Amino acid sequence: MGDAMTWPLYLAALLAGLLGLAHSVLGERYILIRLFRRQDLPKLFGSQDFTVRTLRFAWHLTTLAWWGFAALMLTLAQPDWTRPQLLLVVAATFAASSLLTVAFSRGRHLAWPVMAAIALLVFHSI
Repeated sequence: MGDAMTWPLYLAALLAGLLGLAHSVLGERYILIRLFRRQDLPKLFGSQDFTVRTLRFAWHLTTLAWWGFAALMLTLAQPDWTRPQLLLVVAATFAASSLLTVAFSRGRHLAWPVMAAIALLVFHSI
């Protein structure tokens, strides 16, 4: 791929990275904090704490996904990208998503083992 073909990928990756950053920072500041002040949130598993943690990790999971796409675009912009490089980005994105989920939910949300399994299976296929 020549330079004419790669600069749009670099720009798109930069925009995806900035979009994720803005989504997390501004969403936390202007949406989540205000939402969590409400007293009428559903009580999942007996408390609002689990609800708050689930909403928070789900919100920030979007950022991780966008950053994963940015990493894929950066990889594809390289002149000699390889299948293992792309798979490593996918595995790392799912591993980070699993860790975020297990941390925010304290292991109670069942998405984390599925994401971890995806990360391991993809990594194994490299």
